Amino acid sequence: MDSKIYIAPIQGHTDAAWRHFHRLAYGGDNLYFTPFIRAEHGGVRDRDIRDYSGPMSANHRLEPQVIFRDMEELDLLLTALGREGADRVNLNMGCPFPLQTGKGRGAGFIANCEEAAKLPEIASRHPEISLSAKMRLGYSESDEWRGIMPILNSMHLRFIVLHPRVAKQQYGGELDLDMFAGFLRESSNPVVFNGELKTPSDVAAIMERFPAIEGVMLGRGLLGRPSLAAEVTAGEGWTRERRIEEMLRFHDALMAYYEETLCGESQLLSKIKPFWEYAEEEIGRKAWKAIKKAATLPKYRTALALI
Repeated sequence: MDSKIYIAPIQGHTDAAWRHFHRLAYGGDNLYFTPFIRAEHGGVRDRDIRDYSGPMSANHRLEPQVIFRDMEELDLLLTALGREGADRVNLNMGCPFPLQTGKGRGAGFIANCEEAAKLPEIASRHPEISLSAKMRLGYSESDEWRGIMPILNSMHLRFIVLHPRVAKQQYGGELDLDMFAGFLRESSNPVVFNGELKTPSDVAAIMERFPAIEGVMLGRGLLGRPSLAAEVTAGEGWTRERRIEEMLRFHDALMAYYEETLCGESQLLSKIKPFWEYAEEEIGRKAWKAIKKAATLPKYRTALALI
C-alpha cells in the first residue's frame, strides 16, 4: 500500500506503553497520535506531557493531539508543546463525547466559526509547529463542515483526518460516504479517511472508492485486530492463528511492563483488561466475556487460556 497509515488516538487505550509495545510487536513506519492533550486549571496536564515526551514514546513516530474550546486554550497548548520540542501537532475537532462537545471542544468546536476564524492567526504565532486536524462532519448535521471549510482551506495543514459521522452519532449509525466525497472534493488540504476500518478488505474498499485520499487512520478496528496495519502494509491478510499468536505476544509484553510498574492486582487488571475491549470478534465471545468478568489475576489468566 502506497498511502500512509495513521494510528488513531483513543483515550484509555493508546497511551505510551501501548504504542511502544505495539511498535515492537508489529513494526512499520506508521504515525501514532497521543490521546488528546488538554488544558486544565490554566495549565497543561503533566501526565499528558509525560505521555508525549517520556522514554516509552521514543521508538515510534508520534504526533501530539490537542483538544481546545477557544484560541486561548489552543495557544497555551501549542506553547507548552513547543517547549517540549514538538514540531507537529494535531487539532482535535472530532471528539464526539458530550463531556467535551458540551464545552465546545472536539466536534463541538466545528460550529464555532467565529472562534475558528482565529485559527490562522494562532498558527502564525507558532511557525515552528506544523498543524494537522482530526474532525467529524459536524456536531448534529452532516453539512456543518461547510462553515469551517473556507478557514481550513486558508491554512496549510499537513492533512485532515475525517470521520464521516456527526458527533451525536458517536460510533453508531451509518458512515456518510457521499458527504465524505464532498469534503474530499472541496478540501485544499490532503484528506485521510477514518471510520469502521476493521479488516484489510475494508481498507482496500475505501482506497478503491477514494483513490485521492492521503491515507487511512485505524482506530477501534486496530484495537480489536492489532495486526491490521501490518497486514495492510504487507498487502495481504494474516491467518487467524498468526493474528492471535502475535496479539498474545503483544499483550504479554505489555502485561509484563504493567506488572513491573503498577502496584496491586486491582490496578493491574484495570489497566490491562481494556486491551481486549474491541476484540470480541477476534478472540471469540466466550473468551471475551470471561476476560471482562475476571475479577482476580488467576481468573484473568484462566480467561486468556480460552483464546
